[in-house]
This record gives sequence, C-alpha cells and structure tokens, in this order.
Amino acid sequence: MTESRTEVLAVLSELAQAWNDGDAAAYARLFTEDADYVTFFGVNMPGRALIESAHRSLFEGPLKGSKLADGGGEPKVRFIRPDVAVVVVGGGSALDGDKPEPGRESTLTYVLVKESGGWRVASFQNTRVSDPAARAA
Repeated sequence: MTESRTEVLAVLSELAQAWNDGDAAAYARLFTEDADYVTFFGVNMPGRALIESAHRSLFEGPLKGSKLADGGGEPKVRFIRPDVAVVVVGGGSALDGDKPEPGRESTLTYVLVKESGGWRVASFQNTRVSDPAARAA
C-alpha cells in the first residue's frame, strides 16, 4: 500500500498546484466525472463540469491569487479497498502567506478511486474548523 499511498498523496499535491496556479481545468481533471464537491457552506457541486466552472469563477474573482495552505499534521490515508482511499487532512486557503488565514482553517475529507487513468477524487468535503463551545459563550 505504500506505493498507492504515495500516488494518492500525489493527486492531492496536484490539486494544490492547480489551485495555486489558478487553473480550474487542471483542478477539475483530478475529479471523477460524477464527483461530489461539498463546500464549507454545505453546497454540493456535483460533477466535474460544475467543479471546473465554479472554480474558474472563484479563481478569476474572490479567490484570485489565493493559495492552498497546509493545515499542519500528517494526512490520514486509509484504504477501504485497494482501489478506494479516504484521506482526512487539515488545510485551508490564504491570500497571503503559507498558513490558512484565521477563520479559513478546514478539515478536508477526500474519497479517491483508482480508475484506468490513475487515482481521481470521487468525493470531497470541506468543513471549517470551529469551536462550538466558544460560540455558545
């Protein structure tokens, strides 16, 4: 599984590079045709075409020049089957710097599947990190 783990993490690295380059087409190509992309707002963007279109708008608009930032910690990679992996990792985006900006820290969950062309993201969930106890105070 070491080789598969390396391949899965390479896809996440390619995702980050495509984001950092502002390349919506390259970003979307790393998803399956029927992928589900759930934003931190809880909105599902189903399908590669919508993922590309939405990210093109983001990269040309409010997230222009943003960079994906490592949230620290080693990604947790778990293989459900040899051709299905779940990855949970911290991260976020930054308009300036290499750490997620305050309030933009997330826990990211990916489900990747191995297809004939390599590993692709079949499902993605971005959940903002928050402290419910602090909100209640």
